[in-house]
Amino acid sequence: MPGIDECLIEVMRLPGARGAAVVDWTSGLALGTIGESPNGDHEATAAETAEVARMAAEQPVFGQADAPTGLPGPPASAVEDVIVTTAPGYHILRFVETAFDSSVFLHLWLDRAEGNLALARIRLGEIAERLVLA
Repeated sequence: MPGIDECLIEVMRLPGARGAAVVDWTSGLALGTIGESPNGDHEATAAETAEVARMAAEQPVFGQADAPTGLPGPPASAVEDVIVTTAPGYHILRFVETAFDSSVFLHLWLDRAEGNLALARIRLGEIAERLVLA
């Protein structure tokens, strides 16, 4: 099972990948980064994307209507990913299920002209399933 660095290297092999990070959405801290950052600062990008992830994960409207309540994990564990599109690219925030509090996500910054959003989303999900946080 790969760790953070190996997963980030694998993410950067996706066509059009410009940068990636593993972020703790409760603290906004980057646990690992690779490539470019949209604003030139990986830590600021981690904090900003954590705000988006937290807002999506904590909203009951995004939870499954028939999901059992009282389970461990984020309040709306049904959220798999968040996709933000901009003119030059895509940002995919993929939540990572972990053995502990599941407050981690993968952030991929993908070039719109060179990347494939559908492929990136599928591959990011596969990578997130294999990610082991040590």
